[in-house]
Parts: sequence; structure tokens; C-alpha cells
Amino acid sequence: MASKDFFLVAAIDFGTTFSGYAFSEVTEFQADPLRVSTCTWGSSTNSVMSLKTPSSILFRPEKTFDSFGFEAEDKYSNLSLDNMHRSWYYFRRFKMMLYNSKDVHRSNLLKDETGKEMSAIDVFAASIRYMKDHLGDFLSRRSTQIRDNEIRWVLTVPAIWDDAAKQFMREAAEKAGIDGKALLLALEPEAASMCCKYLPVERTETRIECFSPGSKYLVLDAGGGTVDITVHEVNPDGTLKELHKANGGPWGGTTVDEAFLDFLSEILGADVLEAFRDRHRDDYIDLLREFETRKRAVKPDSDSRVTFKMPISLHELYREKKKAEIRDAVRDHPKYGGKITCAGDKMRVEADLVKDMFSKTCADIVQHVRKLLLNPVTKGTSTLLMVGGFSESPMLQDAIKKGFPDKKVVVPPDAGLTVLKGAVIFGHNSEMIVSRIAKYTYGMKCFRSFNSAIHPPERMQIINGRKEVPGCFDKLVEVGKLVSPDKPVGPKTYFPFENHSGFTIKLFASPKTDPSFVDEEGSIPIGEVDVDCRDDKGSVTSADVYLIFGGTELELKAVHSDTGRETKAKFDFLG
Repeated sequence: MASKDFFLVAAIDFGTTFSGYAFSEVTEFQADPLRVSTCTWGSSTNSVMSLKTPSSILFRPEKTFDSFGFEAEDKYSNLSLDNMHRSWYYFRRFKMMLYNSKDVHRSNLLKDETGKEMSAIDVFAASIRYMKDHLGDFLSRRSTQIRDNEIRWVLTVPAIWDDAAKQFMREAAEKAGIDGKALLLALEPEAASMCCKYLPVERTETRIECFSPGSKYLVLDAGGGTVDITVHEVNPDGTLKELHKANGGPWGGTTVDEAFLDFLSEILGADVLEAFRDRHRDDYIDLLREFETRKRAVKPDSDSRVTFKMPISLHELYREKKKAEIRDAVRDHPKYGGKITCAGDKMRVEADLVKDMFSKTCADIVQHVRKLLLNPVTKGTSTLLMVGGFSESPMLQDAIKKGFPDKKVVVPPDAGLTVLKGAVIFGHNSEMIVSRIAKYTYGMKCFRSFNSAIHPPERMQIINGRKEVPGCFDKLVEVGKLVSPDKPVGPKTYFPFENHSGFTIKLFASPKTDPSFVDEEGSIPIGEVDVDCRDDKGSVTSADVYLIFGGTELELKAVHSDTGRETKAKFDFLG
């Protein structure tokens, strides 16, 4: 879709903890790239107002969509009060499935909060469809008349995801009713980088210094589930090139939530906490909501106790199971005695205990960034750009600043919206990122003539009277090398087998720089694509194959030898 073919760019940031959308018209972008509109979300049960809504979704017992976000949380809580929730399907923070799964397929199932299963792609598609339809209603209320074919859609994905997870999200979006030809995938730290490029600093017209030509900066995108990191250098023309392959890990804000639950489990017992989650789902959701609010206010210099409201149902459940009171358990606890007090439904916790809930996560992030900055290719990186919802935490900000006192640490306003707004900018100008670093060594599966000097004899086979070695790794791109969507890799000429009209390219990836065989340890099959070699008259010929690396999605281009006809195809990474 060329820029003249769309009137508006709409981006969906589908996060582990929270999701949202934003948009801008072409004329708005041309006047001011930061003029991006967002939606305000709210809960009907309390006064919570947010620019994002929880990534929670509710399906009816027959597996049809019911609600998303705050509405899903509130309704599921009400169902729990009436003990009617067990036949419904409720999913929260399910995006991590695509990070944790090493084998992503269209047939993957997701378990809901009570262990019932649904098709994962149906859950993701329903979530994206909700955001898409919500935007349509929002535009209608603004009396903005825009047809579906005038919208370019952008969907954010973590840069550390593999190709199968990216394709899964694309197919989920298409299943949600978004035209694949109008859809772009934006890597989250890159989107954030593009947004920050336009941000003024301290309300002046001076742009962030790290975006001057020749500058190197690290983008730390700390979200709910993962921390996504990339390092960029600014080219003389203002475009960006990646210096180090995207990396990161599962150190998002939800790990602090898990530390809080572990803390409660130590005090109350795992059996009590599990029963509380199962039998009082409404209060359990409220408890997590309150902690989400409390943890954002925790500061490294805090010395006053933090107050948590403990639901009455939790006190009653503890009394039923332990034949004792929570206040007594707190008072007599060998580890926490004297550091926690209980009064009524309030639990007051010493500041240091709450700060400790951040310590492991922050330490893991600092250690990873430190290791990354020791790499020779990142030498000269002067600025650490912190974006994502978890980057708004004073605890994480303090850990990064203390861990890297020689670096300038920049946290833009509304860091949690930086990726979302940047995704809109990316939709208007996706050519800003001109090159990336290959995450793996990519190659095709091929046959080679047997060479006793390099091939193990047990791999040799006699094929059509010739000594051949199947399963060899035909390297195309080496891990760590610069790749660009403007410079396809190739060509390599392939011929179909006898009596075939085309051939199948099977692509493999390896963490090694020079793998010999596709079945070596660490090598993984990542996708395949069929290439048709027939010309306009049905005659079969060869094709020159190019691989297009460097974009957010891997593509293939085949040029037919006789006709010069060009075909493009994307790999099927889901199998």
C-alpha cells in the first residue's frame, strides 16, 4: 500500500499487561508527527482511567467473544461473585505464550485462568478484532468518515520474537478482519526510537542529542512481559541502522507482580493463596489491580510503609484453613515479624520489603545491558533510552542510572505510550530503519557432492549414480551481519526436480557462524515456501532466488529465468 493509498494510520500495541491503539491522519503527520490520537479507557467498578486497557479477554461458555479489557475484568469479577465463572473462558497476560513457546503453530492452544483450553489464534484474533472495532466506533463518534481500505494498520511485536511468532500475530490480525496488504508489523523498540526522534527535551525545541548523526544509543523497552533491547546508530541522513541484534528477556513488570504473590505465599501459605484465587476471583483481581497502582509509586528513597488492602474474603479464608488470624501469622513470622503490621483489612509493609520485590528483576536487566555494552560494536553508545510501561517505575530508572553512571539516561514523557505512538509514525514512514542485524545464520537445505575431506562418510548417499550429501546448510546470511531490505541476498539459481513444475525452499536458522548441516545442534527449521517455475505457456524453467532480510518480516523474491517475471512470497513459519 503506497502512501497515497491510505488516509489514516492506526496502530495497535498489544501488550502482555495492557493494550491500546492510536492513530493519525496523513495530513496530521505531515504537520506534526507527534500529533497522535489515543483512546481513554475506564473501569465501571472504580475510578481507574487509563490510556491503555488490560490485556484480558472473556469468552462465553460456547467460546464466543464477550468482552475485553477493563470490561472483561469487571464482568468476570461479577460472574465470580455469583459463582458462575467456571464455564466461561477468561484469559489474561496471554501474549507471553508467543515468547515462551519454542514451537508456535496455528494449532496451539491457550489455557484460561481455570485451565480450560481454546485455540490460541482465536483468542489473539478476537482481541485484535475488538481493538479494530473499537477504533471504528471511536472514529464514527468523531464524525470521521474513513473507509477500511483507506487505513494502514500497524501491529507492534517484540524485536526478540522469532519469525514464527511474528507470522502468528499477522495471521491473527488477518483473521480479525485486517487486510494483510494494509498491515505492517513494527518492532517495539524501533517504534519507540522513531517516536523519541521527534520528541523535544524539557519543553524546548532542542531534539534529544542522541539522534544527531553518528550518535549511538540503546533502546530499553521494558514492558509488562519482556524487556526488548536494541542499539541504533544515526546515519548522516537521519535514518537509523541497527548495531546489535535484538535481544532481551522475560524481565518485564509482571515479574514484580510474581514477587508480590510469592511474598503473600510466604506469609499465608501457597494453599491459601491458590484457594483465594480460585474461590474469590473478584477479590483476587482487585488485589492485583491495587498492587499495579501501588508498585508504580514505589521509589528508591521511600522509607514509609506501603499499605495494601487485604480483602475480607482472604482473612476469612485464612481463618478457615489455618484456624488462625493473618495478623498473628504476620506478627510471628520468622522472616517478616516486626516488619509488617495488620489493622482491619489493611496490611502495612516496610518500604524495604516492597523495594526488594524489584531487586532481582532490576539486577537481571542491568546485568544484561552491561554485557551488551561490552560488545565492541556498541562502543561509543552514549545514551540509554528507556521506554515502555515498566520504564516509568522509579525503581527501574534508579537501577539503570546507578548501573551506568557514565551514560545519559532518557525517559520520555508517557514512556508507556512511546511504542504505540512510534508505531503510528512507523506506519507513515516505515523506511526510517534502513538496516538491521541478522539474529541468526540463515541458510537453505541443499545437496552437495560428497567430499571425503569435509563430509563424514556416514552422510554420503548414492543418488542417481552420484555420491551426494543431503541436508547440507547452504549459508545465505551470517549471524551478526548487517542486512537491509533494499539489498536482497542472492541470487541463487535453483532448478525443479524432473517432472516438477517448481521447487520448495526450506530455510533453516543457526546460532553458529558457519554451520555445515541443517540438523546440527542449535539449527532449527524456520519455514518453507514453494516457488512456481512455469512460464506463461506452462513450460518449466529455473528461477533465481533472492531473500529479502532486514525488514520486520522475512520475504523471498524469485525471478524466473526465461520470462523475468518476479514473484514475492513470505515463508510459512507456522508449519
